[in-house]
Amino acid sequence: MTLRLASYNIRKAVGLDWRRDPNRSVKVIAALGADVVALQEVDKRLGPRPAALERELIARETDLEVVPVSRSPVSLGWHGNALLVRKNLDVRDVGHIELPGIEPRGAVFARIGTPRGVLTVVGVHLGLRRGCRRLQFAQIMEEFDEAAQERTVILGDFNEWSGSRGIEGLPPSFEVVSPGRSFHAARPVACLDRFALGPGVRLIEAGVERGIDARVASDHLPVWADLDLAEEPSELSGAESVAL
Repeated sequence: MTLRLASYNIRKAVGLDWRRDPNRSVKVIAALGADVVALQEVDKRLGPRPAALERELIARETDLEVVPVSRSPVSLGWHGNALLVRKNLDVRDVGHIELPGIEPRGAVFARIGTPRGVLTVVGVHLGLRRGCRRLQFAQIMEEFDEAAQERTVILGDFNEWSGSRGIEGLPPSFEVVSPGRSFHAARPVACLDRFALGPGVRLIEAGVERGIDARVASDHLPVWADLDLAEEPSELSGAESVAL
């Protein structure tokens, strides 16, 4: 059972040419060929935080649907975080995690049914201070029991420049995957966009999308990971699906 997960900080669909171009952002998302996509900075910052990408555009140009994590009728995400899933996937549950720190931050998650049980995906855009990031990882882990952590993937903009620090809030059993340098898109020098895999999830391959559109659509490049799920029954297999 292989799934492709991707993460992309779209910078509110504003490219390096300083044009806001949602069509270009969605074109990049579609090119990833992912089953699950975590987006960051998906809503505008001011006022009611309207979405930078229209739901209708996503539906028309991709095979993905928006997971209902927004708490506002005009937003696509929560704290700028959104999740998209392929239309044939079974979303069992969605939720929000308030994150500690000096900035207002939050994570969103969805439990996705697969032939090998439930996978929990958590989309994040972590804080700018390392101490806050450690606390934020620890808070995310507190939301899930040991059984759920086994098949959990945290993905997003970790905002961490170090290859080994800032992740101390994660259990030692988690594997942190840095697909490659994804920031700044004009001259990538940092692996800010990453995945953290629970022990029941195995990495097959990972990479950074460096296509022509991706290199100008945002200040981040998208990252992706092909994952294999261990064949285990899920205690959540009877949960009700969420209508998307």
